[in-house]
This record gives sequence, structure tokens and C-alpha cells, in this order.
Amino acid sequence: MISTEKLAAVREQFPVTRRQLYLDSAHQTPLSLSVRDALHSFINEGYEMAGPKPVWIRRAEETRANVARFFNASPSEIAFTKNTSEGLNIAANAVPLKAGDNVVLIEGDHPNNAYAWLNLKAKGVEIRFVPLKDNEVATAKTFEPFIDERTKVITLSHVTFHAGQVHDVASIGKLCKERNIYLVVDAMQSVGVIPLDVKALNISVLAAGTHKGLLVPQGLGVLYVADGLDELRPAYIAMSSMLNPPADYIARSEDMAVRKDAQRFEMGNLNLPDLQALDAAIKLIDSVGVADIQKHVNELGDLLLKHLDELGVNVVGPRERGQRNHIYVLDLPVEKWADYFSRNDVRVSPERGGIRVSLAMFNTSEDVERLASVIRSGQTENAPAVTMQLD
Repeated sequence: MISTEKLAAVREQFPVTRRQLYLDSAHQTPLSLSVRDALHSFINEGYEMAGPKPVWIRRAEETRANVARFFNASPSEIAFTKNTSEGLNIAANAVPLKAGDNVVLIEGDHPNNAYAWLNLKAKGVEIRFVPLKDNEVATAKTFEPFIDERTKVITLSHVTFHAGQVHDVASIGKLCKERNIYLVVDAMQSVGVIPLDVKALNISVLAAGTHKGLLVPQGLGVLYVADGLDELRPAYIAMSSMLNPPADYIARSEDMAVRKDAQRFEMGNLNLPDLQALDAAIKLIDSVGVADIQKHVNELGDLLLKHLDELGVNVVGPRERGQRNHIYVLDLPVEKWADYFSRNDVRVSPERGGIRVSLAMFNTSEDVERLASVIRSGQTENAPAVTMQLD
């Protein structure tokens, strides 16, 4: 696990850990002190200096470079969006698809990815869904029976929100490279928790929001678009998208060339406060290291599974390391347990298969022990039902 001293310093960054047992980072990560301070600094600069926008933009470009390093990408391959859904819709509308082409997805994956591609059915694009059990992970062999010469895109979540599966993106990326298929990955649940090398994984486009593993409030997303995919064209453009933006701010129809880098997909002003916060968040993550965060949550997961076995509680998703990481859906009836956990100051999420527990860099073995104790007590309690909003 993360060393005791380092874990104590990380945990100090998240005051929520002193108020409740927070096991819900797959929904959203609580605000850290460093991220809060970065946001306060931005607001104070706007308040005191009426907004030093050139300074803010320079910082945004520094953050772009840091995000690129996070993915083993170049800054030219990174664009900023509002969220994962916007990034996936940008990808769906950028890929040059024709009537009769097909896109392959996993049945039951996050609906915001599915809808982005299902929207293309009106243009004659075929959408194929691959069935997959919640305790299985997708590999190249999963997709092979569903692809043909008209398959242009395979798209999936790296880590699933509903069962915690960690799909074998490496083998899928190899298949896509061999078959000249675009690989579009939703990394919302993996970025910041699992090391991501977009080059090694042969990812064409990657989309992720920043409010989970990247520790920043909602409203900011990152989009990776591999260099050289010039045929991916933005469905909508602004002056910031143009290769030669007019210095006099007068648009001219004779020069409609867009940028060659990923910024052709950016629309106007960026979310500058969250970008400043993201820079602080990346520094916090780097102080531990993504590989060590992954090791830490996996070891906590081992302990969690041990306690669940003792309690007779099953998990919906995979149990094997490498196939699961930080998300565990407990096979407990939501109508009883969601309210019970809430009344005991345990923050978790109701999910389609039960109660979702998600581990983060600030969680400890004591957190897992406390969760086991709460479940043990709850097994004898008849908790009332409650209706909650699904993530």
C-alpha cells in the first residue's frame, strides 16, 4: 500500500475523511485542500485584478502539457471539453462514417457512450452490441466475431461504472491496429487510478471527465486525439478551431481550414478555473504516483473481498486482480442497504446490480474494516426502503 507517512499526508488533503466513510469516488471525488486553494486563487485573482486572462491561458497550456504527460501523449493531442459525454460525442461525429459502416460497443456499457453512436443510426450507420456478463472482461476475442470489413470503430469503457470490470484495452487496441479500426475509449473511471499509455494501447480517441480520478469538480473534460488522424473533422467550429484565425476578427469563407492538432475540437473559452484546479490535482496525484495508487486500491480491494467472503456477500463484477481495480459492486439489495449506509455515514452509490463501493488514494485499510463492521451490523437490521438517484 501507499506508505503510512505518505497516506497520512494524502488523507489530510481530504477533510471529508474526518466526517464520513467516503467510498464513492467512482461517483465523484471529494474536494482536496490543494484543489480548493487553486480555485480560491483563481477567484481572488479575478476579484482583485479583474481577471489576468493571459496568465490564466498560459497556465491552461501548462496544464495541457501535464495532462499529455499523464497519457504519454503530446500537448498537440490534448483538447479540453466539458465532460466525457461531450468528448465521446465529438468522436462519434468526427469519424468519417458512411451508411452501411458499423460501430461495435459492449451491451450495458455507459449509456452516454452508447447514445453518442446510436444517434448515427439516422445516417445509416449500424450499431452492434456485444453481450458480456458483468463478471467477465472484454478482450480482442470478445469483439472478433462482431467485426467485418465495414467495422470502423470499436468503443468501450476502460473500467465499467456498473461492475468495475477492467477491460483488456491492450489486446483490443492491437486488434484495431491490425484491422484499421478506430479505438475510442471512455477513460472516466480509470484516469488517475490506472496508468494509461495511449500509444502502447493504440487508442485513437480517449475521453474522460475530471471529477473522479482527476480530483476536480464537474465541468471539465479531457480529450485525446492521436496525431495524424486529420480525417477526424469537428462537427462544429469556432475561431479557436481555425488554422488561421483572422487577426481582425472577420470570418472569411475562402479560408475554412481547421487546425491540425486536437484543439480543432475546442469551442471558444475554456473552463479556466477547473484547469487551474486540474494542475493542482495532477501535482497531488504525482506526489503518490498513479502506479502506486493502483497498487494501493488493489490491496484494499483484496482486503475488502476477504471480508465480503467472511460475511457471505458476493460481488457483481470480476474478482481477479487485473480484471478489477477500485470499483466493487456488492450484491446487496439497494432498497434496504442504500438508506442503511447513509444513516451510518457511509458514502456509497446504488447501482444496477447492488451497492457500489469505490476506493481512492485517500482510503485506508481501516476504512475497509469499518465498512465490514457496518455491513455485519446491517445484516441483522431491517432497514427501510429509499429511492435514490443512480449515477
